[in-house]
Amino acid sequence: MAAVWASGQILPDILVVQFLGVLWFVSVTTGHWGADAAGGEETLKCEDLKLGQYICKDPKINDATQEPVNCTNYTAHVPCFPAPNITCKDFSGNETHFNGNEVGFLKPISCRNVNGYSYKVAVALSLFLGWLGADRFYLGYPALGLLKFCTVGFCGIGSLIDFILISMQVVGPSDGSSYIIDYYGTRLTRLSITNETFRKTQLYP
Repeated sequence: MAAVWASGQILPDILVVQFLGVLWFVSVTTGHWGADAAGGEETLKCEDLKLGQYICKDPKINDATQEPVNCTNYTAHVPCFPAPNITCKDFSGNETHFNGNEVGFLKPISCRNVNGYSYKVAVALSLFLGWLGADRFYLGYPALGLLKFCTVGFCGIGSLIDFILISMQVVGPSDGSSYIIDYYGTRLTRLSITNETFRKTQLYP
């Protein structure tokens, strides 16, 4: 009786172990198959393509403002074309196999707010008529312009300082807008640290 009872006690334990083993095997194999299936079905968005997998057109420039057309909230968009034989989801969410001629997504580019103040005109006025305050009048600083006019450009020193500041684009229009500068010309880019930037840790040997 003892032997029968012992074997009867061991039998459920063996069944439990076997059952747990089967569950583990099914979960592992199903997990791999599920991952493979998900990996096969998941298609990359076109905007997530790496450099070299797409090419974007140059923006169309407004001749008057020298900024991209359709600039809204300091942002414009240019069409980008995935490389041939690339499959990805376009801006409509449709999975497409591209041949290099279809637009895959629209890439946002930054643009500036301009209000009619020309950089070339401001520099020319500062160089030739700065001692009369013409540059400050043009940029919307009438009080400083009048002061420079009455003091002959602060005896020439103020005119020289203003010429340097305007040339370096440190002094701009009084309304906070940007100069009209050739889009592909030389521009001053101010670097700043924001939530979207970070300092890279310096590694020393």
